[in-house]
Amino acid sequence: MTTPLAPRTPYGTTERARPGPRGDAGTAHRIARSAATTTGSGLRTGDVPGWLEARRRAHAFQVDRIPFAALDNWCFQDGTGNLVHRSGRFFSVEGLRVTTSHGPFREWYQPIIKQPEVGILGILVKEFDGVPHFLMQAKMEPGNRNLLQLSPTVQATRSNYTQAHRGAPVRYLEYFTDPTRGRILADALQSEHGSWFYRKSNRNMLVEAIGDVPPHDDFCWLTLGQIGELLRQDNAVNMDARTVLACAPTPDTASTALHTDTGLLSWITAERARLDLRAERVPLAGIPGWVHRDDSIVHESGRYFSVVAVGVRAGSREVAHWTQPLFEPQGLGVTAFLTRRFEGVPHLLVHARVEAGFADTLELGPTVQYTPGNYAHLPAEDRPPFLDDILTADPSRIRYEAIHSEEGGRFLNAESRYLFVDAADDYAPEGYLWATPGQLTALLRHNHYLNVQARTLLSCLTSNAARL
Repeated sequence: MTTPLAPRTPYGTTERARPGPRGDAGTAHRIARSAATTTGSGLRTGDVPGWLEARRRAHAFQVDRIPFAALDNWCFQDGTGNLVHRSGRFFSVEGLRVTTSHGPFREWYQPIIKQPEVGILGILVKEFDGVPHFLMQAKMEPGNRNLLQLSPTVQATRSNYTQAHRGAPVRYLEYFTDPTRGRILADALQSEHGSWFYRKSNRNMLVEAIGDVPPHDDFCWLTLGQIGELLRQDNAVNMDARTVLACAPTPDTASTALHTDTGLLSWITAERARLDLRAERVPLAGIPGWVHRDDSIVHESGRYFSVVAVGVRAGSREVAHWTQPLFEPQGLGVTAFLTRRFEGVPHLLVHARVEAGFADTLELGPTVQYTPGNYAHLPAEDRPPFLDDILTADPSRIRYEAIHSEEGGRFLNAESRYLFVDAADDYAPEGYLWATPGQLTALLRHNHYLNVQARTLLSCLTSNAARL
């Protein structure tokens, strides 16, 4: 006698007590069709900047720098000097001591953002005229230089969506917390910036809605191809949208690669075993090399980043007024993949990148991910590999280039120049490996393999903003 199977759960299944297909190849092809479609059922792509400007005018937005003493409900904790919210929620700014076995800097101290709660970054998907469209939000973030950018349908920390701030409910949240409201297309925990967050992850989700979705003036439906066209513009699509779009299932047309999938995974495992990094949380007060001022915490060299405070007014957010700390980097970052074809198959040169805040020592990052000014004082032999090659690349080698903002909810005016650049040769030193875009996209079905900068660049390929 056979034992009957247990009923299926609501996660994209029916009540049938029998097995069904394990995968859905059709979804990847539908997403590819959306990426190839640059005329949507609603807004024209060329009208999106004007729509964003109209949404900016519809609400009152203002961001002002303030001294730490003017922070409301934030304080420097007695004893540790950590910058914390009096509620114990949201996030804190603490100190970190880092030691590592590699690189020109073997030990350093820095401020770090500790936010242990897992947020939701979710984009709602729905077909119109046979083409999947993505529900994008005109969202204000205080750290964005232009304030409003295209954002996911839902972009919320647990404190936000549980209304710890006593603000309005997060719109469309139910599609990402109630599995009966839609069909999950992608769902994985992905890291935030490992240099500035301590072991912070968000749930990156794509959910195809069941039934009608109520409209709202601050949201619009766009095809993936339209979003790709906007990704060619500076500061149009925010970081949280980019990381979710990178996780979209797409067809992998390359059946061969320089390294097998198993070989790639083995290399990642070996790098995690080889590289040693220890990150120890310490009190923010008195960390070596950092100077506390009334309105900032800065590194004595003037490099890296500062901790500052802002007061915010935002008529379209769940809370209309608040104050908070932000990290402000010193200078424009440069983030790039070197690209090369091997027997006609495009490959990207990935870097096994160690960052102090990662949950698992390292994640795969782009070939180059640095702020050049932080290394300008070093001799040539101590400068990061490939950085000078990217900075001096002839325009004929550049396949894609745009400036994108980093996480505007925690970082002030944090921007990087993102590029794909043709490699001069196939050189891959220790810590670097050639992998296909399809291999990297497949890793995004799992947690913590690719960092947020690599995911931004992959979103440019997924959406056809860049072509190799």
